This record gives sequence, C-alpha cells and structure tokens, in this order.
Amino acid sequence: MEIYYINRKTATKEKEIVAGDSFLRWIYDTKTGSTILEMIVKRKMFSSIYGKMQDLSSSKRKIHKFAEDLKIDMKEAEIENIEDYKNFNDFFARRLKKEARPIEKEESHLVSPADGRILAYENIDKNSIIQVKGFTYTLEELIGDEKLSKEYDGGACIVIRLCPADYHRFHFPDSGIPMETKKIKGMYYSVNPIALKKVASIYCQNKREITLFQSDHFKEVIMIEVGATCVGSIIQTYIPNKRIQKGEEKGYFKFGGSTVILFLKKGAAHIDQDLLKNTENEIETKVNMGERIGINKA
Repeated sequence: MEIYYINRKTATKEKEIVAGDSFLRWIYDTKTGSTILEMIVKRKMFSSIYGKMQDLSSSKRKIHKFAEDLKIDMKEAEIENIEDYKNFNDFFARRLKKEARPIEKEESHLVSPADGRILAYENIDKNSIIQVKGFTYTLEELIGDEKLSKEYDGGACIVIRLCPADYHRFHFPDSGIPMETKKIKGMYYSVNPIALKKVASIYCQNKREITLFQSDHFKEVIMIEVGATCVGSIIQTYIPNKRIQKGEEKGYFKFGGSTVILFLKKGAAHIDQDLLKNTENEIETKVNMGERIGINKA
C-alpha cells in the first residue's frame, strides 16, 4: 500500500517516503510479523531500548543517510551541520529557525501545533470518532474521562500524524493557559496508515499524554500527544498553569513517528474547508507548525 497526501502549498498529490517501510509491512501484513508485533514490538521495553540506543554517541553515524533518504532540509534547522549533533535523538528533536516556521498571528486563526499530515473532522460523535474508514473509537476511551468527553460531543477533532522526517517539536495552537499533563500508559503500535488500517483503536491503546488548554480564542482545547513504535519518550517542556503565547513550544518527541490530536468544543472554530474536503476524500493534508488550520468566526 503506497501512501499519498496533499501538499497544501502546491495543492498536489504526493507520495510519502516511509522510513522503515519494509519492516512495517512485514510486521503488520504477515502472520509471523504480527506475532512478533504482539509479543515484542508493541511493548514498552522494545521502544525504550531502541530509544536509549538513539541517545548513544555512536548513533550519530546514521544521521547523514537518514536526512538524505528522507530529504530533510537542514537549512531550516538552528544547527545545520549534521556533525554538530551529539547523537541521533539530538538531531531528531532538532529546533528550527524561527523564520522556518512563521506563526500565523491573527488572533482568530487556529494554527497547527505540529508539522505533519492532517485529518480533520467537524460535528464529531464522541462515541464514534474515526481512526480510518472502518475503525472508530470513543473519546472516553481515549482520554479516560466520561464527563469531559460529553463536553466535546459535536465539536471538532484534528489528527496530525508526524512522520520520522518531520520536525518533532509540538507547540500551542493559540495563546492561553495550559493545565497539568495527564499521562496514560499504553502500547507502542505504529501510527502509520499501514498500522491504522490493521489495528483497532490504536490511539486508545498507545501511550499518550493529555493536556487541557484554556485557549484565549477557542474555548477549552484537549491536546493529546500519542507515542508510537520506537518513540523513546514524550518530553513536555512547558510550565503548567503559566500563560503562554501562540506558537510557544509545548514539548517534543524522541525518535519515531508520532501523533498530536486536538479536540475542540462545538462552535469553538470552523476548520479550514480544504482540510475537511481532503479528509472526506480519505487523504491527509501536509501542513507545517504555525500554519492556519481553522478560524473563530464569532
């Protein structure tokens, strides 16, 4: 299965370069692979060990080929020279120059908290949120809070899938005050479409961290970071209960593909039509952190 997405800047359909493509297909498409997935790969120990290996100084040897194979533009990075990174995780969580990710300043504009490929939904049913066609999950399952989940019925859901090639720091989509993060232990399934079409309720099964964000212009927003295979850690760098500005860093992922999910209450924002239309056509849209993805028309 080849994976395509819409490049929002050019409005063209492009093929995704999948890191570890052969391994993913073997793990999720074969009987032997699926057995190993359930016994070893989905478990914390596998990803923890792999993550620690990326902290070793010897891991920097693979940076050049990784950047070359996935066509990563190092001119965007604060540290352009690959030799200046201490290890692979240091490179993977690299910071970008401010001008590489300008933040949409208009107060009424909701911005993407991360680089990635977006699926967006409005008027969601809290009891049947779409993972992919044929697979759904409930908001209560995802966040572990029945009362809170009811408050988002009929609202919006924005799923941003980060590939290994993407910038892996995540940010706030508006100014406001973030609360403490709630951590939920879980498995480490891949969040690649190959896996999403094979395993039900992946986001509800995987390790995840949930933050209530009191947004200035979009009511209360639920922000969720989901771990995945080989994601050594989800690191939160923000200070809870302290006011932040739109686009400020919230945290970062160590190695692996990952997902950031936003839930907005009914009427809090109108999601941009191109994102909704592409989602309806079952294709993701590539966006950058800081780019507008919705608007408050109130």
